[in-house]
Amino acid sequence: MIIDGTLGGGGHSEALLARGATVLGVDRDPVALQAARVRLAAYPAFSARQGNFGDLLEVATDLLPVDGVLVDLGVSSPQLDVAERGFSFQKEGPLDMRMGDTGRTAAELIAEEDEAELRRILEEYGEEPFARPIARELKRSLPTRTLEAAEAVKRAVPRKAWPNKIHVATRTFQALRMAVNQELESLESLLAALPRLLKVGGRAAVISFHSLEDRKVKETFRDMVGSCKCPPGFPVCACGGQGDFTLVSRKAIAPSDEEIAANPRARSAHLRVVEKIR
Repeated sequence: MIIDGTLGGGGHSEALLARGATVLGVDRDPVALQAARVRLAAYPAFSARQGNFGDLLEVATDLLPVDGVLVDLGVSSPQLDVAERGFSFQKEGPLDMRMGDTGRTAAELIAEEDEAELRRILEEYGEEPFARPIARELKRSLPTRTLEAAEAVKRAVPRKAWPNKIHVATRTFQALRMAVNQELESLESLLAALPRLLKVGGRAAVISFHSLEDRKVKETFRDMVGSCKCPPGFPVCACGGQGDFTLVSRKAIAPSDEEIAANPRARSAHLRVVEKIR
């Protein structure tokens, strides 16, 4: 049994099912769940449940431990491409950004939080160097539409400081989305749960697109692996420094040029994998 904790459009689950795996797809988005159920209806080894990947201990408690857990962090292409979901700074729509159907929208977050908290969100989740003026302008204008929010960012950042390779509102929209959906908190919950989610020999794979998330995964995996300080030649670790996991790849796995050509959104993806060894 493999849990696809971010089912999305079902692409990863389909690839696993085609190779003979039994897959439980989990997603907080009811629209994504329904679409994936239709797409994967021909696979009897597939099932789906609504939930947050950070809550897999509760969502899949009757199936644990499992052989594998996969999560693909960030917003899915179907969510990004639908203007009404409010994720895109290039498409007109309500400033929503919720991956599920509950909780505050991005517009509500801007209206309800004070300027200092907005600045913290932009700095921490977006690593935005102009967090202070952007937070001030968002509070002044209180946008309720995506293009309104993008224009607010443009007004707050000096034109000569706009980045060359990404839209000037990219970091702001990323930060608001992460805050609305509590993405970092969900990731931390998932990583803490891995020892109980996986059976011995089971693997966890995390695909991240943001340096903050990738750093969190890298550091947590390193702590899970541990470091044995026993003298060379000891048949088993006696110092207690070696953890219950091992890295499948010492470095993050990046997409190939062919993958990026086929899916440009994969260009910043980092895949890290650990295996439970005891």
